[in-house]
Amino acid sequence: MRRERNVKIVATLGPASSSYDVIRALHEAGADVFRLNMSHGTHDEIASRHRIIRQVEEDLDSPIAILADLQGPKLRVGEFAEGAHDLADGASFRLDLDAAPGDARRVQLPHPEIFAALSPGATLLVNDGKIRLKVANCGDDFADCEVIAGGTISDRKGVNVPDAVLPLAALSEKDRADLEFVCGLGVDWLALSFVQRAADVREARDLAAGRAAILSKIEKPAAVASFDDILEASDGIMVARGDLGVELPVQAVPPIQKRLVRRCRAAAKPVIVATQMLESMIESPMPTRAEVSDVATAIYEGADAVMLSAESAAGNYPVEAVETMDKVAAEVETDPNYTQIIASSRTAKGDSVADAIVAAAREIAEKTDIKAICCYTQSGTTALLTARERPGVPIIALTSLRGTARRLCLSWGCNCVMADEMDRFKTAVINATRAARSGGFASGTDQIVITAGVPYNVPGTTNILRVAPCDERLIYRTDPD
Repeated sequence: MRRERNVKIVATLGPASSSYDVIRALHEAGADVFRLNMSHGTHDEIASRHRIIRQVEEDLDSPIAILADLQGPKLRVGEFAEGAHDLADGASFRLDLDAAPGDARRVQLPHPEIFAALSPGATLLVNDGKIRLKVANCGDDFADCEVIAGGTISDRKGVNVPDAVLPLAALSEKDRADLEFVCGLGVDWLALSFVQRAADVREARDLAAGRAAILSKIEKPAAVASFDDILEASDGIMVARGDLGVELPVQAVPPIQKRLVRRCRAAAKPVIVATQMLESMIESPMPTRAEVSDVATAIYEGADAVMLSAESAAGNYPVEAVETMDKVAAEVETDPNYTQIIASSRTAKGDSVADAIVAAAREIAEKTDIKAICCYTQSGTTALLTARERPGVPIIALTSLRGTARRLCLSWGCNCVMADEMDRFKTAVINATRAARSGGFASGTDQIVITAGVPYNVPGTTNILRVAPCDERLIYRTDPD
């Protein structure tokens, strides 16, 4: 299903978007990737949504990527005797391991690993940062704090520890069970929550054992500090601005977002910008102007994808939210300033033959009357390198592997087409021209660029670039068997 834009849209599924009709409508409206949030929903509900997505994919003959988002280690306070208490600015408050119900003076924090990482002066954030505590004194089983910013604290509210790298297991027992379950279903991407170090990514990769690509969510200061190592270990990145904006000053998030998007693009790895992009559309059919500008900014920065969370999972207008993102993206990408910004942000490339081939393909396409770049890809690497170039013409990624086609649905500009394995180059050229014509990218009088590799059907062998007419009669007359 051809889109009139290059940036991809990720839509989270939930109670508002669990039926066949809604999921199909979301895809037709512009959703390229569906996110299954493992923090919500039973395994039966997740399996049902997965099954419906694959049915929509089959019915529309359109590859769809499925992203399973693991919950990650959740840090929460215990319960209170009366349900909730107000903490005043300047008051003292203790966190400890005592399981007794809490009150206005103390509550359980059943995470000894937090106490092990704390030191006086450290900051603790409760309930998405609405309550801010400063550690005055601490030990192996307690932390006496001063309330810097007060508010209402209640049962099981989340806790963030921005000043420390916590000695937490990368994956909880729930995460491990969920990972095995969704890999068994056949998801395409695994998103890891609260990544702190590259070792967290490698652990998940070992467990996934090649069954899904690994996407790291950047939502902690430690992940920002170790980003280059995390990026190298990951297949993709999500800039998860919700928790990132809790643990860091809010004004620090936009420049971090810009830096991370550029680094991902330079590494030819897809990056999603996520959280609160059209949040008002949970309850309103129209977004705010600021939200539209936020989505547009991510697109101008060159992000591969923008994401909807509660807007499509639990909101009143899930399809309208996707349609809004689609319209914003289409408008931004027709702006001459967008083309200039994207071109000026191209970074130095690698020195492999494949790097040179895709760079040449982009230059030829932009300097002559070429309608599309068709790249044959097995692992997806050639398509990712082509997408890194951000060419001004469509990218058609041809592959014989459905898993590769699905994973590439997350990558900027990639229009994924299933094709038979190559047995000779003339066949590859003909299949590429047919894909360009049938997808409406080119007509018989146009030309396209084709990249491929010899030996055929072997990952990492891209070494051929061909400019070909879309008229098969010319191909048969000029190309040897």
